[in-house]
Amino acid sequence: MGILSSLKGLFAGGESAPEKAEDVVEHKGFSIIPAPMKDGGQYRVAATITKGEGEEQKTHKFIRSDLMPNRDECIEITLRKAKLTIDQLGDNIFG
Repeated sequence: MGILSSLKGLFAGGESAPEKAEDVVEHKGFSIIPAPMKDGGQYRVAATITKGEGEEQKTHKFIRSDLMPNRDECIEITLRKAKLTIDQLGDNIFG
């Protein structure tokens, strides 16, 4: 699969659509929901990061270019990268 096809799939909801959401992981007041995306026989690192509840809830979609050969490894890498992003950016992750 070419680069353009991969990008098209990210935005068109094609082959790279997220699989079922995983269990929520809490980190420093943020919630991380891993959502590995199947992409050409591999899995793309992706998650939703949220903070707050109800009308106060803020959400950030986290999608990386990293591809992993299996789903479990992808979830592990997703959580590590999401936690690092939270550690580095804190509330600035929401813009």
